Formats: sequence, C-alpha cells, structure tokens
Amino acid sequence: MDDAAEIYIRRGLASAHRAEAARLYWRAFAPKLGRVMGPEDLALAYLARVMRADQALCAIGTNGVLVGLAGFRTRAGAFAHGERHDMAAIYGPLGAIWRAAAWRLLGPEREPWFFQLEGLCVREEARGRGIGSALVEAVCAEARARGHSEVRLDVTDSNPRARALYERAGFTEAGAERLGALAPLFGYREATRMVRQLG
Repeated sequence: MDDAAEIYIRRGLASAHRAEAARLYWRAFAPKLGRVMGPEDLALAYLARVMRADQALCAIGTNGVLVGLAGFRTRAGAFAHGERHDMAAIYGPLGAIWRAAAWRLLGPEREPWFFQLEGLCVREEARGRGIGSALVEAVCAEARARGHSEVRLDVTDSNPRARALYERAGFTEAGAERLGALAPLFGYREATRMVRQLG
C-alpha cells in the first residue's frame, strides 16, 4: 500500500472516486453517524448525493486508488451536508424529518466564515504511513490559500487517535462541548474544539 511518499494530494473529488469516497467516509464515521444516517446502503447513497467535490482534498496512490480524504466547510459550503430535500430523496419524507431534527439538536451550524475541517479519513490498511498528516498539512495550505488565518475542527472523545494526530500537527484545544442526553444517539460524550493558527 502507498505511503505518504508515494501519494499525491488532489484538490477536489473526482467523479471516478465518488462512490469510494462515500464508503471511506462512512467507514470512518459510522460509529458517530450510524444511528442517524443508517442503514449503510442509504447512508452511502446520501453521501454520494451530497458530497461537495470543491470542499475536499484527496490522497491518491500511485495506482490511482483513493487512499485518504479530507472534507471541509467554508463560506462556500460544507463537504457532506445536504438539504432537507436531499434527505427526503434518500430516506423518504418521514425519515428526513426525524434525521434533520436530530442534527438540529447538536446545535447551530458552525460560523461560515471560518475554515473548518469536518472529516479526515484514511483507508484502514494505509494508516500509520503519514497519509493523515499529509492531508492535514494540505488542508492547512488550502485554508491559507483561501485567505484564512486558522483552521478549526471538532474531535470526539471516542477518537483519541485522531486527536493525537491533530496535536502533532500543531492544533491546540480551544473548548469542549458535552452531548449529555444525546450521547447514545451519536456515539460520543464530548467534542473538543481544536484550532491551528496559520502564521
């Protein structure tokens, strides 16, 4: 499997990688999203429908395989957040109503003028080879190129490996939010806001 020296980072998500990107994203975030966005076949269809190609960076191996993905939110939009009509198209009208309500319970959307890393995932067999770190650096470079002075993200207490990656990359804690009664629905108890300044 390719390591960080054998991949290149591609701006945007190619059509040829769209289905695999949905699978990669779902495998990484199913513990958090599964109860709300499942079952898997519907979640994959929803992600493939709503993913914003212009709000992603992809790690591509020398064999052309997608090995990693970073999705982000900016003023232009979010990587994997659809509208109510997108949910209704996949889950039906009733399924869309309760899922949209569940997402609203998490609180308001993040401020659109910030650059927020919303999800980073690497193929399981490619982890530990520096690909995640390469994607983080590419995300920070993308944010700087778009005129931002910092990158923000939220990392859950159920994902200590991701938090360690972000700390190594220079992100520092800037607050935390507890889910309370929503914890069983989303699979984690607390999300920590982390920030990296782009000086």
